[in-house]
Amino acid sequence: MSLATPVKLAIYDTFARTAKAPTVSDIAKQLDAPLDQVQAAFDELHKQRLLVPEPGDKTRIRMAPPFSGIETAFRVTVDGKVYFAPCAWDSLGIPAALHQDAVVHAADGHTGEPITLVVRNGAPVLEPCVIHIAVPAAHWWDDIIYT
Repeated sequence: MSLATPVKLAIYDTFARTAKAPTVSDIAKQLDAPLDQVQAAFDELHKQRLLVPEPGDKTRIRMAPPFSGIETAFRVTVDGKVYFAPCAWDSLGIPAALHQDAVVHAADGHTGEPITLVVRNGAPVLEPCVIHIAVPAAHWWDDIIYT
C-alpha cells in the first residue's frame, strides 16, 4: 500500500505548522513508517508533480508548491511566521492554502525595487503591479527549479 497520501498530508501539515520543509526522516518519524517506504512516497509525489526534491539529495524537499523548502525572493508572512514561495504565483498560494491573511514581500525582477502585496479576507488587496511569468505554464515542469 502506498504511503503517498499520508506522506503528502504530513509534508503540508509540517510546512503549515513550522514554515520549514520536513525531510524523509522527519516524515518517517512523524508517521512511524519505514524510511524506505517514505522515500518511495516522496519519489511518487515527485512523479505526480506535488513536490520537488533538493537536487542531489532526494530526501530533502526543494519545493512542495506553494511552499519552498529554501529561502527565496518571495517571503510570505502569515500570523507571525515567515514562509518562502518558489515564485510570485505561489506567494499568493500560501495564504490561500492556509486560509489566512498575509503580507508578501518581493522585489521587482528588473529594478530590484521592493514590492509588498497584502492578502486580506481571501483576496489580494488591489495594488498596481505586474507579475511577469516568462515561461508558459505548459513548460514549467521542463525545469521547475528555474521556472
